Amino acid sequence: MKRERVIPAPGLRRTCARATAPEGGARSLKRQGVWGCVLFAACAAPTLAAEVLSVPSGQPVTLSEVIEDAVGGEDWLRFRFVAPQIARDSGTVTYDVAEADFAHLCDSVARPYLTEHALNPDVVVISLMDRQVEFGVTDPDATQFFEAFGIISDACVLETF
Repeated sequence: MKRERVIPAPGLRRTCARATAPEGGARSLKRQGVWGCVLFAACAAPTLAAEVLSVPSGQPVTLSEVIEDAVGGEDWLRFRFVAPQIARDSGTVTYDVAEADFAHLCDSVARPYLTEHALNPDVVVISLMDRQVEFGVTDPDATQFFEAFGIISDACVLETF
């Protein structure tokens, strides 16, 4: 089973993702000579209190993890946020209300993160989930919203598929 790279970031829960790899597989860090360090840092780091972020919808959002992987020959960086108020049965925030949150999180969280870690992915995915769901694992009871962005001229540009 291939593993995706979980990039450490201060102030969030770090995990070792062992999910089923997405289409195209996950990037192997063996060729980069850093696999052991990243795996150790991701697994050995303590759970840290996640900061509640301010977003246009007003819902409480926390960064859960950042995952780098390869999809169809492109480098993707996934920013996964927990947003309990999008829950389908008990939530108060619909996709239409949360829509502005995606661009805001790309601009205020993803872009500074890319700069800080000198990363240049082809695609940045912002995902909101009502509860923690392991990457690549299906949870029919979970609500998840996703949007993909390209970074063009240091700006988040919504990708249309």
